[in-house]
Amino acid sequence: MTEKNGTIKLIVFDMAGTTVKDDREVENCFMQSAKKTGLRADPDRVVAMMGLPKKIVFQTLWAEQIASDAPDYNARVETSFIEFKQVLEEHYLTQPVEPTEGCLELFDWLRSQQINIALTTGFYREVTDIILKRLGWDRGLNHNYVGSRDSLIQASVTPSEIYNQEGRPAPYMIQKAMYQLGIRNPQEVICIGDTPSDLASGRNANCLYAFGVTNGTHTAEQLAPHPNDGLFASLSEFQSKLLSL
Repeated sequence: MTEKNGTIKLIVFDMAGTTVKDDREVENCFMQSAKKTGLRADPDRVVAMMGLPKKIVFQTLWAEQIASDAPDYNARVETSFIEFKQVLEEHYLTQPVEPTEGCLELFDWLRSQQINIALTTGFYREVTDIILKRLGWDRGLNHNYVGSRDSLIQASVTPSEIYNQEGRPAPYMIQKAMYQLGIRNPQEVICIGDTPSDLASGRNANCLYAFGVTNGTHTAEQLAPHPNDGLFASLSEFQSKLLSL
């Protein structure tokens, strides 16, 4: 499997909507917490910001509603975010958590090819850990969330581990995964996700490819206007693409 400058050594996956099934649950958690805390949130606007660090979504929406220099802006953001965390964590603790179509088969194949798997996300660390544990994907990860060839995944990175908690579309989570796994050349890395911010982070990190899947939060029509190297109906279809590289 070679292309352009060499062998693919790492594939960086998004979580909710890409490797973890999301039937609008995260959006529903947003809408529930927004309504409870007095925040006006249009569903299409919320979906458009999926993939971003979750607190940034609340900061953006509150700034649009009352302006970021309003005396109670920070307090309102914090109230909404705390409510959202409670709703989200309760959801992932109590409701089914399942991999997306083709995900586990793809993971198995990548490990057979000795290609590293890293998961990045817009979730903060606490809820990410809940999801990883529910799926059993935390096995073999050390205290820095780095695994070995024998673990299901080799790295997990969230905005919580990034300076100033800056997630997508910045490239830092991808770059941190590369650093942790000893990969220097971004042209040996592929990024795949289900949101515009996933695609943008891959391009900002200068990855070999930034691909999208369309069975998550965004449809093909929604992702197509954003720069990408290909869109796939599922990770099963993505695996077929990898075999042709």
